[in-house]
Amino acid sequence: MSRNKDKHEGASGRTYHIMSEAERASGRRGGWTTLEVTGGVRALAPQLFQLTHLTALYLNDNSLQRIPPDINQLANLHTLDISNNKLRSLPAELGDLIQLRELHLHNNYLRVLPYELGKLFHLQLLGLQGNPLSKEMLSIYNDNNGTAKLLTYMLDNLQGKSTLFDNLTQLSITWKIFKHLKTFLEIFRIYI
Repeated sequence: MSRNKDKHEGASGRTYHIMSEAERASGRRGGWTTLEVTGGVRALAPQLFQLTHLTALYLNDNSLQRIPPDINQLANLHTLDISNNKLRSLPAELGDLIQLRELHLHNNYLRVLPYELGKLFHLQLLGLQGNPLSKEMLSIYNDNNGTAKLLTYMLDNLQGKSTLFDNLTQLSITWKIFKHLKTFLEIFRIYI
């Protein structure tokens, strides 16, 4: 079989190699690292998140209304394209995909982004066009070196959020210690 017959072009213009029967019979394993899911998909099967070897996932041009938090199981992703869907929000767990270099979110209904995206230090391309984001976010994004500035802004806000949580947790722990100390002193006073 000629090499040209083994390659096929998908609707997106990406080229795919299909193994021949001889390759399969010889025991060659498919080393595919890219998956494209198209066709007006409305929900993602949980089995998708077991494909932890993926480095590129194209979910664009579907009818997805949500991305499950389990997306964080795809820790090897370098490219994630979820543009042209019906997303109104994104899970904070996207911030766990620290290997991401490209995140395409174009043409959804996103008004806010999770601050956890600020943890994506390798991100080089962030596509946000066509979303009704706040003027503040858009002005940062549209500035020179906007992706880096927006990620820094988000990380700063994430740290502020976690600092508040840490302070409340510390206050709660301090209060519990105080209550136990008060009880101890009352018991101790009885024996004096």
